[in-house]
Amino acid sequence: MRLLVSIGRAFLELIAAIGRIAIFAGQTLGHIVRGPFYLRELAISFLNIGWLSLPVVGLTSLFTGAALALQIYAGSARFSAEAVVPQIVAIGMVRELGPVLVGLMIAARVTSSIAAEIATMKVTEQIDALVTLSTHPMKYLTVPRVLAATIVVPLLVAVGDIIGIFGGYAVATGTLGFNPAAYIRNTLDFLELKDVVSSLVKGAMFGFIAALMGCYYGMNSGRGAQGVGSATKGSVEAAAVLILGANFVLTGVFFSL
Repeated sequence: MRLLVSIGRAFLELIAAIGRIAIFAGQTLGHIVRGPFYLRELAISFLNIGWLSLPVVGLTSLFTGAALALQIYAGSARFSAEAVVPQIVAIGMVRELGPVLVGLMIAARVTSSIAAEIATMKVTEQIDALVTLSTHPMKYLTVPRVLAATIVVPLLVAVGDIIGIFGGYAVATGTLGFNPAAYIRNTLDFLELKDVVSSLVKGAMFGFIAALMGCYYGMNSGRGAQGVGSATKGSVEAAAVLILGANFVLTGVFFSL
């Protein structure tokens, strides 16, 4: 019975956490469509989430595309099908690896930063000071970050897709003996509009999830240094799991029709 009680308690806690996150997301969406808007905070969020994430996104995508080309070439050589390397690199980067890797990098870099920053503000009573100054904490802290991530992460995904495909192109033409013009032509001929749209939609959803988890765990952190650490760790874990789950759902929606 103790085992069943423990399982039931964990399940109920999970359902309650999902409900709290859903309510927080609904409140965030409600505040997004109503003013006032803090444009300075929005601009800072665009800078922190978008521009400052470009180096890690670019390097991750570049090496992933290059490694993917090598792996596909080695595997397809067993069946004398080396010519499919451009097509599979393109479809793999655009449909799956590009959005997922960018989402996870944003979760590692941005979600943790947001959670730590907001949790520290809560510990040092800066959020209470915002309330004293008649400033809604969600409008000032959550909305700019979530809105900026939802807008800018699809752009990061697009850049990551292009760099990843370039990484595969560089390896294929530089070491595997592919013709550059034929590689580019095969890549462009194989990709469809639905592939690009699905990649950008995934990017928007992953950005929303990453920023939302950072804000949620930051706002609900415990007191003290331990609370800040727990909020940071929990936000990254939750964002990564939700991004992978959302990727599965969105892939099913786009490519099972």
